[in-house]
Amino acid sequence: MTTGTEAIPTDRRPLRARDAGFWIPTAYFLVRCGLTPNAISIIGLAAGIIAGLLFASTSFVEPGIHQRMIWLLAVAAVLFRGACNIMDGVMAVETGMSTPVGILWNEVPDRISDAAALIGAGYAFGGDPVLGWGAALAAVLISYIRVQCRVAGLPMDYSGPMAKPMRMLVVCGAAVWMAVLPQSWYPGWGPGGEWGVMVPALVLIIAGGVITVIRRTYRAVNILQECEL
Repeated sequence: MTTGTEAIPTDRRPLRARDAGFWIPTAYFLVRCGLTPNAISIIGLAAGIIAGLLFASTSFVEPGIHQRMIWLLAVAAVLFRGACNIMDGVMAVETGMSTPVGILWNEVPDRISDAAALIGAGYAFGGDPVLGWGAALAAVLISYIRVQCRVAGLPMDYSGPMAKPMRMLVVCGAAVWMAVLPQSWYPGWGPGGEWGVMVPALVLIIAGGVITVIRRTYRAVNILQECEL
């Protein structure tokens, strides 16, 4: 039975959070509970989709305590999804449950949950659906370039400025703004003043995403051309 989520340990995203001492003991505990890296990947996928739904639901709730709670729940779902993304890799590598097909379980759910959160942010209160879809497209392109670099024989390129952790940081930052700051601090831009803080957040993700795609492509081309010499 397939249980892996990381095919090649050296391809893991460099994350300082992974160095925390509780990940490995928790990984072994989850294995003893009968969970597999695949299961953690699916749980993370569900969390990403829930985050997107929570973001979108803020547009159906008037500003106030209930909307603030939804913003915070969305942030919690994003953070939980991030924890699952770390945990599935730790479980696969540290417990010896890594398999070649495991990278599919690492990549495919990640792309879906990433897109779901960003699209949901576009439909959020003060957001814009077009920008949400644009941010999701940028996220997919960034990951596509990274994988294509790997196919070409290069190491995984996780360079920014708008890699996945930064995308989620920007979205969560906008959500926390809406959750904790006074309503008088809510910006009102665009048609009818309906654009809020989520719009510049998504614009930043798209602009940073374009820069990231160009940078990763440029780096890959240079390395491959040097290899030909």
